[in-house]
Amino acid sequence: MSHRSGQEDPERYLFVDRAVVYNPATQADWTAKKLVWVPSERHGFEGASIREERGEEVVVELAENGKKVVVNKDDIQKMNPPKFSKVEDMAELTCLNEASVLHNLKDRYYSGLIYTYSGLFCVVINPYKNLPIYSENIIEMYRGKKRHEMPPHIYAISESAYRCMLQDREDQSILCTGESGAGKTENTKKVIQYLAHVASSHKGRKDHNIPPESPKAFKLQGELERQLLQANPILESFGNAKTVKNDNSSRFGKFIRINFDVAGYIVGANIETYLLEKSRAIRQAKDERTFHIFYRLLAGAGEHLKTDLLLEGFNNYRFLSNGNIPIPGQQDKENFQETLEAMHIMSFSHDEIVCMLKVVSAVLQFGNIVFKKERNTDQASMPENTAAQKLCHLLGMNVMEFTRAILTPRIKVGRDYVQKAQTKEQADFAVEALAKATYERLFRWLVHRINKALDRTKRQGASFIGILDIAGFEIFELNSFEQLCINYTNEKLQQLFNHTMFILEQEEYQREGIEWSFIDFGLDLQPCIELIERPNNPPGILALLDEECWFPKATDKTFVDKVLQEQGTHTKFQKPRQLKDKADFCIIHYAGRVDYKADEWLMKNMDPLNDNVATLLHQSTDKFVAELWKDVDRIVGLDQVAGMNETAFGAAYKTKKGMFRTVGQLYKEQLSKLMATLRNTNPNFVRCIIPNHEKRAGKLDPHLVLDQLRCNGVLEGIRICRQGFPNRIVFQEFRQRYEILTPNAIPKGFMDGKQACERMIKSLELDNNLFRIGQSKIFFRAGVLAHLEEERDLKITDIIIYFQATCRGYLARKAFAKKQQQLSALKVLQRNCAAYLKLRHWQWWRLFTKVKPLLQVTRQEEEMQAKDEELVKVKEKQTKVEGQLVEMERKHQQLMEEKGILAEQLQAETELFAEAEEMRARLATKKQELEEILHDLESRLEEEEERAQGMVNEKKKMQSHIQDLEEQLDEEEAARQKLQLEKVTAEAKMKKYEEDILLLEDQNTKFVKEKKSLEDRINEMTIFLAEEEEKAKNLGKVKNKQEIMMVDLDERLKKEEKTRQELEKAKRKLEGETSDYQDQLAELQAQIEEFKTQIVKKEDEQLLLQTRGEDEVNQKNNALKQVRELQAQLAELQEDMELEKQARNKAEKLKRDLSEELEALKTELEDTLDTTAAQQELRTKREQEVAELKKAIDEETKNHEAQIQDMRQRHSIALEELSEQLEQAKRFKANLEKTKQTQESANKEMANEIKSLQQAKTESEHKRKKLESQLQEVMARNTEGERSKGELAERVHKLQTELDNVSAMLEDAERKGIKMTKEVSGLESQLQDSQELLQEETRQKLNLSSRLRQLEEEKNALQEQQEEDEVARKNVEKQLLTLQAQLLESKKKVEDDVGTIDGLEEAKKKLQKDLEISGQRLEEKTIAFEKMEKTKTRLQQELDDLTVDLDHQRQSVSNLEKKQKKFDQMLAEEKSISARYAEERDRAEAEAREKETKALSMTRALDEALEAKEELERVNKQLRGEMEDLMNSKDDVGKNVHELEKSKRTLEQQLEEMKTQLEELEDELQATEDAKLRLEVNMQAMKAQYERDLQGRDDQNDEKKRALIKQVREMEAELEDERKQKGLAIAAKKKLEMDLKDVEGQIEGASKGRDEAIKQLRKLQAQMKDYQRELEDARASRDDIFALSKENEKKLKSLEAEIVQLHEDLAASERGRRHAEQERDELQDEISNSTSGKTALMEEKRRLEARIAQLEEELEEEQGNMELLNDRFRKTTMQVDTLTTELSAERSVSQKSENARQQLERQNKELRAKLGELEGSVKSRFKASITALEAKIAQLEEQLEQEAKERAAANKLVRRTEKKLKEICMQVEDERRHADQFKEQLEKANSRMKQLKRQLEEAEEEATRANASRRKLQRELDDATEASEGLSREVHTLKNRLRRGGPISFSSSRSGRRQLPVEGSSLDLLSDDELENKVTDNNANETPTPQPE
Repeated sequence: MSHRSGQEDPERYLFVDRAVVYNPATQADWTAKKLVWVPSERHGFEGASIREERGEEVVVELAENGKKVVVNKDDIQKMNPPKFSKVEDMAELTCLNEASVLHNLKDRYYSGLIYTYSGLFCVVINPYKNLPIYSENIIEMYRGKKRHEMPPHIYAISESAYRCMLQDREDQSILCTGESGAGKTENTKKVIQYLAHVASSHKGRKDHNIPPESPKAFKLQGELERQLLQANPILESFGNAKTVKNDNSSRFGKFIRINFDVAGYIVGANIETYLLEKSRAIRQAKDERTFHIFYRLLAGAGEHLKTDLLLEGFNNYRFLSNGNIPIPGQQDKENFQETLEAMHIMSFSHDEIVCMLKVVSAVLQFGNIVFKKERNTDQASMPENTAAQKLCHLLGMNVMEFTRAILTPRIKVGRDYVQKAQTKEQADFAVEALAKATYERLFRWLVHRINKALDRTKRQGASFIGILDIAGFEIFELNSFEQLCINYTNEKLQQLFNHTMFILEQEEYQREGIEWSFIDFGLDLQPCIELIERPNNPPGILALLDEECWFPKATDKTFVDKVLQEQGTHTKFQKPRQLKDKADFCIIHYAGRVDYKADEWLMKNMDPLNDNVATLLHQSTDKFVAELWKDVDRIVGLDQVAGMNETAFGAAYKTKKGMFRTVGQLYKEQLSKLMATLRNTNPNFVRCIIPNHEKRAGKLDPHLVLDQLRCNGVLEGIRICRQGFPNRIVFQEFRQRYEILTPNAIPKGFMDGKQACERMIKSLELDNNLFRIGQSKIFFRAGVLAHLEEERDLKITDIIIYFQATCRGYLARKAFAKKQQQLSALKVLQRNCAAYLKLRHWQWWRLFTKVKPLLQVTRQEEEMQAKDEELVKVKEKQTKVEGQLVEMERKHQQLMEEKGILAEQLQAETELFAEAEEMRARLATKKQELEEILHDLESRLEEEEERAQGMVNEKKKMQSHIQDLEEQLDEEEAARQKLQLEKVTAEAKMKKYEEDILLLEDQNTKFVKEKKSLEDRINEMTIFLAEEEEKAKNLGKVKNKQEIMMVDLDERLKKEEKTRQELEKAKRKLEGETSDYQDQLAELQAQIEEFKTQIVKKEDEQLLLQTRGEDEVNQKNNALKQVRELQAQLAELQEDMELEKQARNKAEKLKRDLSEELEALKTELEDTLDTTAAQQELRTKREQEVAELKKAIDEETKNHEAQIQDMRQRHSIALEELSEQLEQAKRFKANLEKTKQTQESANKEMANEIKSLQQAKTESEHKRKKLESQLQEVMARNTEGERSKGELAERVHKLQTELDNVSAMLEDAERKGIKMTKEVSGLESQLQDSQELLQEETRQKLNLSSRLRQLEEEKNALQEQQEEDEVARKNVEKQLLTLQAQLLESKKKVEDDVGTIDGLEEAKKKLQKDLEISGQRLEEKTIAFEKMEKTKTRLQQELDDLTVDLDHQRQSVSNLEKKQKKFDQMLAEEKSISARYAEERDRAEAEAREKETKALSMTRALDEALEAKEELERVNKQLRGEMEDLMNSKDDVGKNVHELEKSKRTLEQQLEEMKTQLEELEDELQATEDAKLRLEVNMQAMKAQYERDLQGRDDQNDEKKRALIKQVREMEAELEDERKQKGLAIAAKKKLEMDLKDVEGQIEGASKGRDEAIKQLRKLQAQMKDYQRELEDARASRDDIFALSKENEKKLKSLEAEIVQLHEDLAASERGRRHAEQERDELQDEISNSTSGKTALMEEKRRLEARIAQLEEELEEEQGNMELLNDRFRKTTMQVDTLTTELSAERSVSQKSENARQQLERQNKELRAKLGELEGSVKSRFKASITALEAKIAQLEEQLEQEAKERAAANKLVRRTEKKLKEICMQVEDERRHADQFKEQLEKANSRMKQLKRQLEEAEEEATRANASRRKLQRELDDATEASEGLSREVHTLKNRLRRGGPISFSSSRSGRRQLPVEGSSLDLLSDDELENKVTDNNANETPTPQPE
């Protein structure tokens, strides 16, 4: 599976040779022999042909050797036709069976094709050689191609996964499974190689984390891809090993997750591993190796490294079972260097590498520790500890402790620890378990470290591709716990495949509309999965295994018995067949029946370790080792295993604090996470297959491959295919291939594919269950296509046989006919030759042959007759040509009429042009003025932008200041942590003090005993020595001494009372000062809060100003757009004006010419007064027409003037609007400048105020610290003065009175608390109603900033509380010190005098009570501190949530940017289309112009040809006359035949010339007509194309509109759902509030009596904290809503931008459409003018009217939609108004509640102070009652906490509903925007209607103009006819003159007898032409001929 490219052609290993596949010989062989597959031991299956059937058995002939074999019918499997040979996707096979699949894979494998598809699977067979199909060229070949376009390859799978991820935004996964050595790891490498090449980030961008300016950015380009590729060698060296099957076998499963960003670049990766085979580290099978790293380290380490790691030779290590086994083709030394290089690329440090290698060496050293059994006992001993010393040196442990922990570990028995001696077996097991655990932890750390190096995402990953490389299904003779885990995994993966395949099948059948009972094939595997994983009812195998692990004295046998008892009846479970069977139980998997042996399953599941050694490793001096063993508390120790018997160590029955998890549980969780990940992805399945166990290339073991196909689920997938309709053919292909079977089923002509296929199926008479007809395909069951192929082959053979027969018959008949013709030709030749031989010597024949050429002279008369006939024909042709001439003249007259009309039109246009020119000049001046104003505005805008930049810089400075403050906060946090450490040390001291106190108490008891004994002795002495006086004197002396001591004590008491009074005075003074300082601090805080609110307001105003500035910029852009549009309109008007000027000039010229012609005609008319009455009538008619034309011209001029006036008015209005807009912009800008200045000044003032506040704050902090120190001193003195009894009594009285006051205050506080609960409930309801009214992005930003500030304030408050706690703690410590001093004094007094012991005991008791009180205070303080820590963590979590929301925002922004890009692409495509249409239009115009010029040139040529024709006709007439004369004069004069022939020849020549000229003229005419027709056809085609394009764009717009309406409806439905959910949440909330009120009532009932005052106060404090939490939750929810509204507004803005782009696209398309319509109208006008097409104009008008009617209907529909949208919009605005009012009310209420909360906090502080005093005094009396009450309080607090949790859950529900409500609100706003857009579209449609109406009016005007021009041309024609009549008159005058001259005589050529009478009557009867001919004839004959004398 290597990727090295050899010299061979890579396409040979990818593409199938189709010539071999489509070989007709193999097809014929298959049909003839009826080939099938029969089972074979050697080949798996063999090909054979059926010879005979005998009932249930069949006789077949093997294809290989021709042997006949009897086979059962059920064992036979059908063979596919040769068409399916080496098919790329085996799901296409018509016969889907095991034999066909195996044969296809075998054929492809032997051809070098290792990849084959099988439906969703890609099956890979290991080639065991290097193939040249993994080079970069191959990667580029597959890049960007779809799966079906290229041959099967792992690159095709990778490409399809990558493209699906980018296009569908769906995560992908590639699942590679198979046996060891099948090539899973290599294919995984190829996938990573492909993705690294295709999606490498260094091609287009830099790393995300490093800024582009830094030098690191350039180094890290492409680093991530390199690291991703280099992670594999590291994992392979630590996780791969040599096995019998594979030299580089992965001994763990892995899931590589490669993260990609939005653009498709790799941004990070993550690797998860499963089921590392750690037992390989301690023992290996024969010819196998342990993990590669051990051999590579020993072979590749240098001398220095060997000494550091204490390495030895290969044979010195017990754990290397087989010594050094080399791998062929690999060097361990080189591989070690490659591994080190890979680690350096992965940025492993040198220390990390050395530490890893140390652990590897230590694992080997574990095996070298040798234990021996002592002689007398079973106890183990370690005779030699050198290996142990090496191990401890490497792992940083003490050798003695290690040996003690191994040999005699401490085990907990009950509550005591006992040292238990270990046996040799137990010690060996412990060492091996530690070695395995150490290596496993090292491997886990390595994977974590690689993930850390690869993880660069920082939450940027948009999607990922996961590659799963895990072992396939394993079935050995006996299978253990590991095989169960692997098979369980494969069951789950196969279920995933079945489920995805089922979903794809279902989608295909639904898409095609096929009725099919759907089966979820994933459920087939569910029973087996439940048998393994089910937790209970009944428990599965893993659950039972875990259960047994909990029981003491459980064994593997008890586990097996329990499994058989619980699961014995399960369908997928089987008991062993015999008692002596080696297996314990069997499970029927999808791949087959698997036997399991449950040896040591309990130990494997628990994985116990020596916890003594584990703790030593955890406490190791090597940080790396300690890091590996940090989770020591989760392991199963020896004390759990102590209850087991000696041989099998049993199972643990106790765990450490519930932290222990079994291997089965962990793996099950890991697998469930993996499956959840895979289910959320689109899976791609790769199945790797090992062809043989010998690692030989080109060899395939069929039975081995079949087993793997079963285990891999390929055959399972084929089974699913066979259930449905696996073969699908498109209708066209089915008809094309199999229509030959049904020749007469389909009639001639067009027929739909589906109908045709239905008819074909009917005629084929197939069973209905065998096929289904879908929408585009026809589906067949397996095997049907093979049957059809057989039928088709038989049919084709019949047709070919018939065709061959007909061909042969035709050829034979043709050859026979040829022979017959040859025979007859021979006979003719023979006959002719014989005749010639007879005639050749005959004289008459010779004479005939000589005379025959001379006989042509006699045929002249015949030729003359032929010539006469030709003349007649020529005359006929001439008459035809004359008719054509008349038609051409008529056409010429029509053209002249049209010319006149156009001239009139031009005149009108020139007038219009002059007026438009004036308008243009005015507009130009206005344009210059507007441009000057615009320049001023732009300069001002630039200044504003500069100022805005300055503001931005100031904002950045403020942000930096905020960062400094955050750094200070961090420093304070560090100080807090230091204080916490000090607290821990203080607690330790407290414990020491308590021990000292206990010792003192012991001494005290001793003293009491001594005192009693002394008293006894004194009594005895008094009894015995009462009589003695000396003793009495002594006693008197003692008495005097005691009296003196009493006096001294009294004096001391008085002094102490005085000092106490002084201290009390000082204390009162200090308390007054502290209260003053507290008031000052409160005032300062209030000022700070006011300043903060002012800052927030200012920032609000600043943001408003920014928004206004942005609006101003938008207004400016709009104004610029309007100016550009006006400029474009001006340019168009100027062009129109110029055109009209030109037309007007032309019209004026024509007018002058026409007037001159009119005057000439008038003069001619005056001269010819002798014309007839008919001419006068014509004249009057023409005058009337002229008058009408003048009127029409006047009317047109008036219309044009009105239009020009309208245009002027419009332009003036537009200019006025523009000027108004500019003035408004100026005003707005001035206002902005003013507000900006005020804001700047306010900002400066605020900055100064903040600085002063900060200074004041620092001063107050200094004062506060001083006061605290003074307070500490006062408290110390106070504690010393609390001794006297009288004062205690007075204090008791005072405290009782204060307690009464406190109880009254508590009642008030309770009432306030009830009010607060009501207010809070009201606030919550208001919050729920008002959380959807967050509108603008600026507010959201402000809310976020304020939230951050609040968090900072709360943090400061917490820190202050912490400081207060610290102060209290110090006070307690001082009290303790004083107590200790007092204790010392009491000791001295006891030693001085025994009599003072009673007083000291009382003082001691008091001190003990004080100590207890101080201890309780300390506990309360610690509780408060923990609560503060909890609030801090909660705040931190909220901050994290905010950051996550920000990341979501970024992702949504990136998605919107993608959409923007897509829209840009669409826009660009539309622009290109419009440009293409414009180019086509230009081409059409150019062609039209060229054809117009050609037509003009042709008309000129026609005119010339007509003139030439007229001349020819004249010449012809002359010649005709001469001919007639000649014919007349023929009888007298004997002219020569020769002369006649000459004249005839000349005439013939002239005739031929005339013919040629006529033909040329006809050709030219035909060409012009063809060109004209082509032009018309092209114009119609262009018109149709434009109409189609317009229709398509209209359809697109309609679809977009429908989609928007659909979205609006869906949003409304979601809104209704959300409202329902909100109602339910409110009801639930009310219920919870009722429950809360009930609980509060119970609490109030419980608080009775003065003695329970303390409890009440604590309760109120808890309630206050709850309310504070609720308020904080409400704030958090409000902030969440703000953040969500920010997201939604961003989405809205992006959507608005998209809609604006769509509108711009629409406008552009409409412009193109208008332009096209204008061009169309122009072209139509030209066509109508050229073809005098008034009818076309009328049709166009009707069409436009119909289009207008359609548009009006659409407008009405859109107006209806708009009304509906407006109604919805009004409703939403009403809702928004109500919500805004509710929000304002809620804000006011929240402000009140905030004030009330502050008041309560103050009261709370006072009550706390009083409570402290009360507790000190009252505790001695009410200790028992307080403990009982505290227990009750604890219970009530627990209830309260539960209620608070329930309330928090309810709040979460409410928040969710509020979020949904908010989203609906945003959707409503979207609808409103859509409504506005629809309004704009309506307005645009109205304007478009108006434009169309204008165009109609213009078209009508143009029609009138065309009529006028036509009339003008008619007039010119009439003038021309008049001119011709004038000429005819001149002819008549000539005739009259002739008449006056009398008869003219002409002399004839024969004699003077004939005269030509030329009289008037005869001349009148002749036509003009004939008359001219006569005259010319007469003139020619005027010369007299000589008469005979």
